[in-house]
Amino acid sequence: MTSKIIAFSLVLLMALPFSTVEASTKKNQHRVHHQLDAKTHAISKSQKPIVSSKKRFASHKKLLASNKKYFQKASLNSQFNQESVTAAGEPQLASAKALVMDQATGEIIFAKNINTQTPIASVTKLMTAMVMLDAHQPMDEVLEVTDADVDMFKGSSSKLPVGSQLTRAELLHMAVMSSENRAASALGRNYPGGIHGFVAAMNEKARALGMTNSHFVDSTGLHSENISTAADLSKMVRAAYSYPQIRQVSTSASHEFNVHGYRNPVNFSNTNLLVRNNSQKWVIGLSKTGYISEAGRCLVMQAEISGKSVVLVFLDSMGKFSRIGDAERIRKWMEARNFSPSMS
Repeated sequence: MTSKIIAFSLVLLMALPFSTVEASTKKNQHRVHHQLDAKTHAISKSQKPIVSSKKRFASHKKLLASNKKYFQKASLNSQFNQESVTAAGEPQLASAKALVMDQATGEIIFAKNINTQTPIASVTKLMTAMVMLDAHQPMDEVLEVTDADVDMFKGSSSKLPVGSQLTRAELLHMAVMSSENRAASALGRNYPGGIHGFVAAMNEKARALGMTNSHFVDSTGLHSENISTAADLSKMVRAAYSYPQIRQVSTSASHEFNVHGYRNPVNFSNTNLLVRNNSQKWVIGLSKTGYISEAGRCLVMQAEISGKSVVLVFLDSMGKFSRIGDAERIRKWMEARNFSPSMS
């Protein structure tokens, strides 16, 4: 029975979907399996008959968990290093819609389906932040998270229990940095005119920015009716960059907050891996991610590449790490070609 359990576990491990891992990762996979078999054999010989099956299974389970993390990291690295290009020499992206723009001139460096409307998920929170800041409400005013802020639409989780009391500035930080839906909801709900007035102000702001193909229905982005295009979002990112508070909170790697119901401060992290991991290859001035099933994985950024400021928009990417991989592919492509403008 023990040998069958071990054999079944090995089959599950080998069946993990690492379609994007390159040949070098596959070699590491075979090496790890070889080490796994050797260690299992050694455990089998050294343990007493009465307890050997339990210890072998526990040891094998621990190795499986460790190796799963290794293969996930290898999969992520292979996506970053993948150099897939089109016949025209442009990067092949996983995102269905993408745009790269010179921030200063508005020149489009790369474009893919930039006028196609799509749900934008939590990228919405950049508009939420701008509208809230435009109202010039007291940033030190304490607001309370209530039942009205609980996500009954998607059932998303939250680190903010009902009853939490935080300042408007803290809620802004949480909403933009770690995409806290209850924080974004509380900001909209405490706007003059309530959430309805807030949504109206969001759409008015969009019109003022020339975002003619965009529409907002809530402050969180949980509703798939929050829609925009890559072209419109480039305008929103450029506008959001003019707010120092948004630049600061969107590029915080992490921050601790005192939260109701917790004895110790609770750590909130940035949802953008490039910001959270403090990659030396990137100089990021603004960042926001988003995800719901209808929108796919989304990422918008302002960054410096080869000393030049650019706006990057990646929308509707299905892979967990593919939006980050797309950003890396664009960066390498632009650095190698010194910003040769291209349209696809």
